[in-house]
Amino acid sequence: MTTLMPDFDLPDSMAMRPLRRPTVSDSEFRAAMSGLASSVHVVTARRGTERVGRTATSVMSLSAQPPAILISIDIVSRLADLIAKTSGFSLAMLASEQREIADAFAGQVVPQNRFELGAWDAWPSGQPLLRGAVTVLDCEVIGAVETGTHVLFVGAIVEAETDAERSPLMWSRHGYRDLDGVD
Repeated sequence: MTTLMPDFDLPDSMAMRPLRRPTVSDSEFRAAMSGLASSVHVVTARRGTERVGRTATSVMSLSAQPPAILISIDIVSRLADLIAKTSGFSLAMLASEQREIADAFAGQVVPQNRFELGAWDAWPSGQPLLRGAVTVLDCEVIGAVETGTHVLFVGAIVEAETDAERSPLMWSRHGYRDLDGVD
């Protein structure tokens, strides 16, 4: 197994220990994880005039004190690079009617055109803010863990907006779902 190394320093990183046993195959992993129902998010970062983003389902609430979330980002991606260099990112939990935005940021639209979909604004920090999402967060990176292929960034939530009237877009079994499990 080849470990990819970033060309940037990670703040407060913690090395993972070597494996003692072999892992499951990529196809076994993907099949097992397909049953995991997750809300769909777009993680974004900005540096200067450059904005980048990616659809993510590997997001979790981490702690209430400080209020923090954990996101998993491909270690060799431009997004991981910008997050590490700016020590910040924003997150939008997509609403059920925002599938087109999820698809765009999942790679179905070229990176330079992704922000043309949806109503984008900016947080006071300058990080991108997607209007119309269920929840939007502006986060300051307070820690990171390198896992080999991904970086787990811990973001302290410094700004938050929530629309309780909107229903989240869900992902399970390789497709979008409503909370009742129907496409």
